[in-house]
Amino acid sequence: MHGSNPAVHPPNRRVSSSESMKPVLCVRNDRDDTLGIAVPALADAGVPVLRLDAFEAEPRWPGIDDISGLVVFGGEMNADETERYPYLLTQRQLMRQAVDAGMPVLGICLGAQMLARALDAPVYRAPLRELGFKPVRITEAGQMDPLLRAFHSGDRVFQWHEDTFDLPDGAELLAAGDDVQVQAFRMGQNAWAVQFHFEVDAEGVEAWLRVAEPSLERVWKRSAEEVREELRLYLDAQQQRSRPLFKAFAQIIQSPLHPL
Repeated sequence: MHGSNPAVHPPNRRVSSSESMKPVLCVRNDRDDTLGIAVPALADAGVPVLRLDAFEAEPRWPGIDDISGLVVFGGEMNADETERYPYLLTQRQLMRQAVDAGMPVLGICLGAQMLARALDAPVYRAPLRELGFKPVRITEAGQMDPLLRAFHSGDRVFQWHEDTFDLPDGAELLAAGDDVQVQAFRMGQNAWAVQFHFEVDAEGVEAWLRVAEPSLERVWKRSAEEVREELRLYLDAQQQRSRPLFKAFAQIIQSPLHPL
């Protein structure tokens, strides 16, 4: 349904020099998530950021008319654990509203899974857990995409997830993996889901490792030192791709036309 119809672009999407731009809402689902380079990259591109911690007791959710874009980040829960984490349903509904309104939306890891779920695709356990830097293939559509073209086939990207999802009806596959097929998709002209953590920095991964380390080898079959070594090898290269991706997303937020 969404893929066959052109995106709707509300008339108030254009921002003139005399107006203050509405912020992009960055939703955090994990208390240990630093959001990596996302906030400074968006700010450097001229987009104001409003950070919301969804797990707080009474977060103040803005209305769709109060924001210019939406970025939803990762978390350890399953996208359908809405009874235990009611704010996941709030986010899913907000993401669907944003997609339908033609607002730029970006989901990362859990955020990607929730975007798929908001677009009526199932989310379920992946064939294996992924942790560490894994190669990704950029599809032909991905090579033409304003965001995913920042990455090249063969690039190693940081993964930390155990769930995956089907490609929503009408969505375009932008990136694929060897073990977990759907790594990125775009719906229409305004909504992107990226399974891998292209936003991470070393401090953020280290925070996750400290929490997970007691069960890391038993559950994820990786040691913390193995992950740290991969960070030393591959993180800089990933960030060289990630910054242009965030810049492109910021430019789409700033544009009334969302050109592809």
